[in-house]
Amino acid sequence: MTRGPRPALGWALAALGAAALLSACAVASQGAAAPVRTDTVSMVKSYRFAPAVIEVPAGTSITWHNADNFTHSVRLVGKSDTDRLVRPGERTTITFSTPGEYPYDCSLHPRDMRGKVIVTAAGG
Repeated sequence: MTRGPRPALGWALAALGAAALLSACAVASQGAAAPVRTDTVSMVKSYRFAPAVIEVPAGTSITWHNADNFTHSVRLVGKSDTDRLVRPGERTTITFSTPGEYPYDCSLHPRDMRGKVIVTAAGG
């Protein structure tokens, strides 16, 4: 007993359908991955952050760059576990995922060096 072309045609159609499904999934996953936005705050001479207040959408990473000749830090107020020393020329980055206001300071110079990150809803 010989088999006709029908089973081969069935396999070919199944393979074609699987390939189409996989390529559709690949396109969807590529479109869903949006680039992470990054903004920079500088620690400048005269013991201050520039800009002192920055507004960004949720999911943004803020990089603090120490452009001063002295060591400073970035500490989210009320969250001592976020205190990060930043030596001259170094950088540190924090990603803000949740909308809200995040005051921060330099734990070494808290009277002079203060700032705020305002995080808005993504896309809004």
